[in-house]
Amino acid sequence: MDGSTARTRGPRTAASVSARASLPRWPFTAMLAWFPLWWVLGFAEMAWIPLAACMAVLMIRRGGIRVPRGFTIWLLFIVLMCASVIGIDTSGRLIGFVYRALLYGAITVVFVYVYNARETLTLRYMLGVFTVFWLWAVLGGFAGIVAPEFSFRTPLGYVLPQGLQSNELIGEMVVRRLTQYNPDSWLALDPRPSAPFLYTNGWGNVYSLTLPMVIAYLTVIPRGRRFWMLLIAVPLSLIPAFLTLNRGMFIGLAVAAAYLFVRFVLAGRLRAVALLGAIGVVAAIAAIVLDVGSRLTDRVETSSSTEDRANLYEETFVRTLQSPLFGYGAPRPSFTEGAPSAGTQGHLWMVMFSHGFPALICFVGALVWMFFATVRGASTAMLVLHTVQLVIIVEIFFYGVLPNGLILTFPAAALAMRELTRRPLSPPEASG
Repeated sequence: MDGSTARTRGPRTAASVSARASLPRWPFTAMLAWFPLWWVLGFAEMAWIPLAACMAVLMIRRGGIRVPRGFTIWLLFIVLMCASVIGIDTSGRLIGFVYRALLYGAITVVFVYVYNARETLTLRYMLGVFTVFWLWAVLGGFAGIVAPEFSFRTPLGYVLPQGLQSNELIGEMVVRRLTQYNPDSWLALDPRPSAPFLYTNGWGNVYSLTLPMVIAYLTVIPRGRRFWMLLIAVPLSLIPAFLTLNRGMFIGLAVAAAYLFVRFVLAGRLRAVALLGAIGVVAAIAAIVLDVGSRLTDRVETSSSTEDRANLYEETFVRTLQSPLFGYGAPRPSFTEGAPSAGTQGHLWMVMFSHGFPALICFVGALVWMFFATVRGASTAMLVLHTVQLVIIVEIFFYGVLPNGLILTFPAAALAMRELTRRPLSPPEASG
């Protein structure tokens, strides 16, 4: 709380005021570290919303909330996104719109919460939570390799009305699968790991964002058992990563590696350059052993996903020109029979089609702002948090990053900005 509030409520002990001023760790921890529990129960895709609501209540009770300069551009996106509801034409699309709006709201709250929880959500602790989330993704990837056709009905499936379960998204939430695989498809495609997320692309997006954070975590923990176990887990994680055949993930990681290499060289950090080179060598060997090149070639030749995406992106842009200010509120079926809906296959295209060009400018502008606001990171950990912002900018062109991608990059950016702008608090605020 701020100093004026503290004075109106009379004197308190330093311990009680300090305890009240500290935002607890548990809501953020529950979002990421407890994610498999929400996945098994069936509402992992919705758990962000009530947990963010808890964060909002905790911040309101504490008071004295700060946000960094430049955050207004994201808030303007939220306003424009909400205004695009005028384009909704069916109740089904309205439900989807409200769901996405709540997720955007949750991401906003998480950013502000992390920015203000400096006493509890420390750099090392948050990197540890991100690492746990990465481990869950890796374990889910291995589970998909071992049992590609395994599925189970979640408890959510026993309480929701059957009418709701006919919705595609809800149907995938009530019946969990370890891979994205359709054995009845005429395309001869191998199963691709996806657990604990709905789609393989979601898995790849999370992996490409969290792997750099794991590397950062290794730089801030002592060289004990945890350090060596994680050091072994990193090369092992390449097995499910490569078997996803996730081209977007490969691009994101390649951009991150190239950017970090240049920054390390310019900073004269030869040890970091050597470590990055060693990881690259291990990745190259793993790619050769797993025959990733041939698998990717076969997938491209078997499916026409690249051509289909190009055609869909063109249609999405042309149709947005017909409703440029507020878009259509939500994706709509493509004019091409059998193609994905316009406004999908990449978050940039979804924002453009669903919310219009002004919202798109603000959305991309917010991501660019986070990139430049964290560019001054000096330590390896801070530089990696900054690099993650570059990866998300690259991947919004071909990944849907709501909520998983944004729920990782926004708190990472808030953490980096907070660490870069640390300054002594005024005596009243520091005490209350």
